[in-house]
Amino acid sequence: MSLPPAMSQRAREFTGPPAPARPAATVVLLRPRDDSFEVYVLRRAGTMTFGGVYAFPGGVVDPSDRPSTVRADWPERLGLPGDEAHAVVGAAARELFEETGILLAGPAAEPDRTVGAVDGADWESDRAAVQRRELGMADLLARRGLRLRDDLLLPWARWITPEFEPRRFDTWFFVALLPQAQSARDVSGEADRTAWVPIGGTDGLPMLPPTRRTLAQIAACGTLADVVAASAHRDAATPLNPRVVVTADGQVTLQIP
Repeated sequence: MSLPPAMSQRAREFTGPPAPARPAATVVLLRPRDDSFEVYVLRRAGTMTFGGVYAFPGGVVDPSDRPSTVRADWPERLGLPGDEAHAVVGAAARELFEETGILLAGPAAEPDRTVGAVDGADWESDRAAVQRRELGMADLLARRGLRLRDDLLLPWARWITPEFEPRRFDTWFFVALLPQAQSARDVSGEADRTAWVPIGGTDGLPMLPPTRRTLAQIAACGTLADVVAASAHRDAATPLNPRVVVTADGQVTLQIP
């Protein structure tokens, strides 16, 4: 896979050592459209890391990302010790809420129900407080009598940023279906454009290799039901480490396992 010119230049000039890869989480948000489905993408602002490319909502794991009640199989699914796995799950839910206003939660006493619309003024105040780290997600959910619906986060893959990049991330990719009665909103301040795009209509958008590969895999599933079924067999524990190859004529490509 070819790289954008700026990334190719960094790869040619890299001499090491690599920066440490910070744990992160990103969420591929999907919704039905006619007989197919759409994906929610945002274009990172030019001031952001990887600015100018389209990506999914997500970000680095925060020390406060420690949901109180989650599934017991997350360490095995993500290839991490218990506390670290739970933090990645918490980060995925928090980042989705911060960047889109989508809350994967439901009443504590009703395990199969998902909360409805969360776009009122009081919810927006809470979302902004979570984004400013003035309010933790666990505290928000407890105060509102809710619990995290981590069963709605479907683990998909794990990617590590190539060694030549000055900012590197060990990122777990999750898939989530848009909850009924909720609407994604551009509220993070970290994007200059957001859009729902047909799953097969992303070819013309500038994207990094993990984003492009993930969309191709999801599109191949055909239906949302097939995406959900495929997620049960995905390996989100083994990291994918793309390898940079510089040819004799200076061309740079990325070889993906």
